[in-house]
Amino acid sequence: MRRAVLASTGISALIVTLLALKPHHTQAVAGVGPRPSPTSAPRAPASASPGAPAATGTYTGDAIDTPYGTVQVAAVLAHGKITDVRILQAPDRNGRDQQLAAYSLPRLTQEALGAQSAHIDAVSGASYTSEGYIQSLQSALDQAHV
Repeated sequence: MRRAVLASTGISALIVTLLALKPHHTQAVAGVGPRPSPTSAPRAPASASPGAPAATGTYTGDAIDTPYGTVQVAAVLAHGKITDVRILQAPDRNGRDQQLAAYSLPRLTQEALGAQSAHIDAVSGASYTSEGYIQSLQSALDQAHV
C-alpha cells in the first residue's frame, strides 16, 4: 500500500512538472506559408519612413494560409512600441475553427503586447493558427522596421 501511494505521488509530481514546461522557441509548422495579399492598399502609413527608429502607425502583416483558414493581423505601433494587434482575418471555415480562433487569438495578442515582439509561444491546441498569427505579426513588424 505504501509503495502505491509513493508511486502515484511521484507520477503526479512528474506530470505536473511536464505540464508546467513551456517551449522557448516555435518550430516551423509544415504546410504553412505566406500568401500574397489580395488587396493593393498601402501596407504602411505614408508618415512612416523606412528605417525610422520610432515607428508609429498601423502596419498590415501578410495573410498566412493555414490548413484551417487564413490568418492576418495588423500591428499598431506608437514610437516603436506595439500598442495593439488587430485581427484582420481568422480561420472561420466551421464552428470549431471559429471557437479555436476566439480562444487563441486574444491570448496571442496579450502575449505579443507583453513581449513587444512576435517571439511568443503558440497556444496549445491551436498551433496552426498560432503559427499563422506569429508569421503575420512578424511581417507587420518587419515593415515597421521594429
